[in-house]
Amino acid sequence: MSRLIVLAGLPGTGKSSIARGVAEATRAVWLRIDSLEQAIRDAGIVQGSLDDAGYRAAHAVARDNLGLGRDVVADCVNPWMLTRNAWRDTGLGADARVFEIETVCSDPKEHRRRLETRAAEVPGLVLPDWAAVANRDYHPWDRDRLIIDTAGLSVSACIDRVLASLPGG
Repeated sequence: MSRLIVLAGLPGTGKSSIARGVAEATRAVWLRIDSLEQAIRDAGIVQGSLDDAGYRAAHAVARDNLGLGRDVVADCVNPWMLTRNAWRDTGLGADARVFEIETVCSDPKEHRRRLETRAAEVPGLVLPDWAAVANRDYHPWDRDRLIIDTAGLSVSACIDRVLASLPGG
């Protein structure tokens, strides 16, 4: 049975680094919303807000790959229960097992330092500043998930925690 591993959390909490590592370790497809949304922007077909275009494209690619029996790692802020439920529905609709992981950085100084010192890995992507992240409309969760507090942990330790939480991990 394929697995949909959804990483969610504010920018700068380590989602993409962990998602990349989990995808490499499990040989899963890595769906990075930042990459999809930037490709849509670069195409020039959408002016202004992309709304949910990146998420919709990612859900379609996830469904296709889960249907082939491939594991998928979704890497996105996933700020509302609406978006979290959409990922869950995508996985369950493809008869996949769904694992939800929220990354947090409980040390605000460290979180801010990460945001202010990181470089964009996606060409053309404009990274949010601290004010944008601190004021983001990010809703609390209403169900169980694995929470990885990345403050004070190495990326490899975070990846190991995710892998250990997966069946057979």
